[in-house]
Amino acid sequence: MSTTPETATTATTSGAGTTPRGTDRYVAARDHLWGHFTRQSVYEPVSEGGLGAHVPIIERGEGAWIWDVNGKKYFDGLAGLFTVQVGHGRAELAEAAAKQAEKLAFFPIWSYAHAPAIDLAERLATYAPGDLNRAFFTTGGGEAVESAWKLAKQYFKLTGKPTKHKVISRSIAYHGTPQGALAITGIPDLKIPFEPLVPGAFRAPNTNIYRAQPELRDDPKAFGRWAADRIGEAIEFEGPDTVAAVFLEPVQNAGGCFPPPPGYFERVREICDEYDVLLVSDETICAFGRIGEIFACNDFGYVPDIITTAKGLTSGYSPLGVMMASDRLFEPFRKGHEAFGHGYTFGGHPVSAAVAMANLDIFEREKLTDHVHDNAPKFRSTLEKLLDLPIVGDVRGEGYFYGIELVKDKETRETFNEEESERLLRGFLSKALFEAGIYCRADDRGDPVIQLSPPLIIGQDEFDWIEQTLRGVLTEALDIL
Repeated sequence: MSTTPETATTATTSGAGTTPRGTDRYVAARDHLWGHFTRQSVYEPVSEGGLGAHVPIIERGEGAWIWDVNGKKYFDGLAGLFTVQVGHGRAELAEAAAKQAEKLAFFPIWSYAHAPAIDLAERLATYAPGDLNRAFFTTGGGEAVESAWKLAKQYFKLTGKPTKHKVISRSIAYHGTPQGALAITGIPDLKIPFEPLVPGAFRAPNTNIYRAQPELRDDPKAFGRWAADRIGEAIEFEGPDTVAAVFLEPVQNAGGCFPPPPGYFERVREICDEYDVLLVSDETICAFGRIGEIFACNDFGYVPDIITTAKGLTSGYSPLGVMMASDRLFEPFRKGHEAFGHGYTFGGHPVSAAVAMANLDIFEREKLTDHVHDNAPKFRSTLEKLLDLPIVGDVRGEGYFYGIELVKDKETRETFNEEESERLLRGFLSKALFEAGIYCRADDRGDPVIQLSPPLIIGQDEFDWIEQTLRGVLTEALDIL
């Protein structure tokens, strides 16, 4: 019999096993591990007002599948966290890490360099559009966003426009958790506990055409022009001499995968050029094949001034992020005593850089970007079968990145109130989806959605399995509403 959270101390027969100190890992997780974005009360003992649940412990992965410590198999419908592009269990990535660690496990790139960082910087420049030839390495996407805002501020100071420091981002957009990146984030509930944040971040509307004004819903190009022009209005309102950058994801994550309407980024680029404002393409999620190309701005035909990204750069096998900056932004640092006084101990880590190079080798050898381009329409059409369910209002996204919006009334597009959303998402769907064998995200940062972002290696068999599994769970959900 498994030891329960209320009684377990050391000895255990649960699938979780024991720690080196002899503690049941379920208990050790409850008592010592602080989960990210996690309601810890779920795992507290019932006797102390909790739910007495065990934190799910994932033990291994292979391809697009993961197994927990009890041997149950799940489809990884979120690629870990929009990250494991090439799938789990790639021995060559582990071998690349081990080989590099044996040779040079760590050295900083603070006035020094090493071959893995140099080679990766050059390779990323070949994928990037325009003159984005400079790679500034971080350890994650939030740090890359933080770096981009700091670079924008310093660049304008060095080029005679010291009052340009503000940024514009979009409603509900998520750009990270550091104080600057969180200020750029457009999700109020994530920001309120940590205010006051870095000042100077302002919001414009996002590109959720499903929730657009009725007269724009059937005219994507007009809606795109409307949404882009709101960015221009925000710059005008704040004062063009005070705005340094606009931060946009190619496909906005939070809210449930909002693609850009036709002409949207073309118009945003025009606006940024008109007001001398930097366009930052935050591709923490969208790069490395998630939408199709290595950099998603290439999918939508625009050239930003900065790209920020992480996640799929190593397929999650080692932490690494990067800010790709244009030659124009680097120019003030080429002469004199100027330096970008910013950095991270583990930025450009040699082991992570070696893993990234091996990861990109897989992309090229297996033609994963072509695979995504070829299969994305099939993925979309398979998911769109769910639109026959009364609870499914919209299926949207691009590439291997989709959101399924859930509604109370399809005709009126009425959404769920806060209590209903809590009961639907956290009270039922999150648990029911996992029990059905699919790991994905049920979220209401905005309106209730199910998000899918699977490894890029899957095809029609997996698409069909996902659709059938979601159909079964969503049909059950109708009975609780």
